[in-house]
Amino acid sequence: MDITVSGRHTTVSESLRRQAEDKIGRLDKFLDGMDRAEVHFWEEKNPRIEEKEFCEVTLEGHGHHVRCKVSAPDGFTAVDLAVDKLERQLRKLKTRMAKRQRGRERLELDAQIVPESLLPAGEQPSPVYKIVKTKRFDVTAMEPQEAALQMDLLNHDFYLFRNTDTDKSAVVYRRDDGDVGLIDME
Repeated sequence: MDITVSGRHTTVSESLRRQAEDKIGRLDKFLDGMDRAEVHFWEEKNPRIEEKEFCEVTLEGHGHHVRCKVSAPDGFTAVDLAVDKLERQLRKLKTRMAKRQRGRERLELDAQIVPESLLPAGEQPSPVYKIVKTKRFDVTAMEPQEAALQMDLLNHDFYLFRNTDTDKSAVVYRRDDGDVGLIDME
């Protein structure tokens, strides 16, 4: 990891620079691929502020930016606080990335492709998806307004019902803009 340490309107001692480079450099074990780190120190001149030393760290890499800003009575404590904060953020990011990757892997594993040798000439293989859960329920006849209310009461994104106006199956669903949509089946 390439680490840059700088100070704004203050001088950064060599021992503080070494500690910052050492501790920020160890963050690489939490998430591989973080390429750069910028560490900025500055001191607040306001006499009413007790914790005058500020440390701001920005990590970049893997297409992500992780930042934190802490204040402490001295620069060494500020580096320790920043490392603690960054560890939590990197663990959270790593967990989020792992969940996303597991979801992709599951889709790839569940979609089994029919061998091309068994298909007629020119036809593309189609994935066969594994159904992991099945539910059965009675479809109740009601008006769309009542179905939307049922959807809200169940806290679901959609609700299947028999529309009393058309006497056909229908679905009400929550739209991205917060409104409710209606799909009537033929």
